[in-house]
Parts: sequence; C-alpha cells; structure tokens
Amino acid sequence: MKPIGYKYNEDRLLKEIEAYIDGTYSEHYSQNKFQATEFIIDSGHGEGFTLGNVMKYAQRYGKKGGRNKKDLLKVIHYAIMMLYIHDTYYGEVKDEVKRKDIGSPKKLFNDQHGNDVPQR
Repeated sequence: MKPIGYKYNEDRLLKEIEAYIDGTYSEHYSQNKFQATEFIIDSGHGEGFTLGNVMKYAQRYGKKGGRNKKDLLKVIHYAIMMLYIHDTYYGEVKDEVKRKDIGSPKKLFNDQHGNDVPQR
C-alpha cells in the first residue's frame, strides 16, 4: 500500500497526542489507580464533563500562557474521551455494552437531558 503524503503532519501529530495522553496516565492516577474522570463517566456526567473541558481549553488557548500547545492537546484528549462515551452509550458499541449501573443508552441520555429532548 502506498504511504499517505500527509499535508498537515498528521502522522507526527498523532504520535505526539499519543505521547501526551500516555503521560496523563502516570500523572492523574488517584488511589487504586482510578482516574476521577472514570467516576464522573460512571455517574452519568461524562458527556457534560468532557464537552465542557473541550470548550474550556479551546477558549483558554491564547489567553493563559500565550499560545499554549498543551491546551490544544487537552482539547483533543477530552474529545477522545467523549468519543469513548459516544461509542459506549450512543454509537456502534452500545449494543455490546450492557451496564447495570446506568442501564440503556436511552436511559443515560434521558437522565442527562430529560425525556423531552429529541435524541440524535
């Protein structure tokens, strides 16, 4: 297969993103090797938490510490966490995941958004 000629250094940037995320696993462990984000997701607040942090760090870029690349890496990391939540509760993976603590993806959505909000 012919190699892709990336125009925006995506191959290099993806490796950098992976290294950044790998580093967060040694930094953010709490007792018993669980991250606070896991508890937030398990309690049904992961969507708001991750999307809120995407917005927070996107808006902070260029303001705190100048054009801080770490803010952009955080945006991407929280977006990846949201992709996990999407795939687990709303996306293709949802049929494979049956969680007793949260129930169905529809129940999780309704718990977070109310029954009157149309689902995507």
